[in-house]
Amino acid sequence: MHNFRELKIWKESMELAHQVNTVCSDFPDHEKYGLTSQLRRASVSVPSNISEGSSRKSTKDFIRFLRIAMGSSFEMETQLLLAVKCGYLEDDHEVLDLNNKVQRMIWNFIEKLNHDEKNR
Repeated sequence: MHNFRELKIWKESMELAHQVNTVCSDFPDHEKYGLTSQLRRASVSVPSNISEGSSRKSTKDFIRFLRIAMGSSFEMETQLLLAVKCGYLEDDHEVLDLNNKVQRMIWNFIEKLNHDEKNR
């Protein structure tokens, strides 16, 4: 079991969720129940799944939750790219870079856990 509060990927994904929420506050009101809502839910899903997975007894279960977090991150990337296309967000916004960083971190952590599990 891992203490999720000590995991760098959890900390970074919390920052990502915070940035997404900040960015969404500038979206048009008509997106409140559309893109804004979708983005906020996806952004919260990433650190939530990391923390939930960290409580699991087996590495296999933890990895399953990390993969769900990764899926939410890719869902969020699509929504952020749509926000760019709609003109709600600049295409070089730092939230896109942070999301990509979190994706790489999750992937690398999954690889490390798989490697450690095989070498037990």
